[in-house]
Amino acid sequence: MNGTLLLRLAVAFILLTHSVFGMFDNGVNDFGNLYLNQIGFAPFGVFIAWSIKLSHVVAAVLLILNKYIKLAGFVTIFVLIMGIILVHFQEGWFVVGGGRNGMEYNFLLIIVLLAVMYPDGFKKE
Repeated sequence: MNGTLLLRLAVAFILLTHSVFGMFDNGVNDFGNLYLNQIGFAPFGVFIAWSIKLSHVVAAVLLILNKYIKLAGFVTIFVLIMGIILVHFQEGWFVVGGGRNGMEYNFLLIIVLLAVMYPDGFKKE
């Protein structure tokens, strides 16, 4: 079994569930209209929100297929870092427990994606 298979599948599952449900319960549009547009991205908030969610779906499929892993990882890490900067940093570290809506979850996903992208570490290829 590939050493990163379980990590790839777990991250893919998280990205899919985090994205797909929001596509069908108006969560993506709400995030675009009620958050992104309000913090200065108007009139592009909904477009950006949908771009984020669709990038998660594409990244999940690529992770499952074990194709273009670094591209999928870099795009997703960029989105996660922007999420930390725009949303989660101001809420602190903890998602639950010691706080609410913090950045620990994004941090973990970034580290797991880096492990999947560079299973042998950061050495020259």
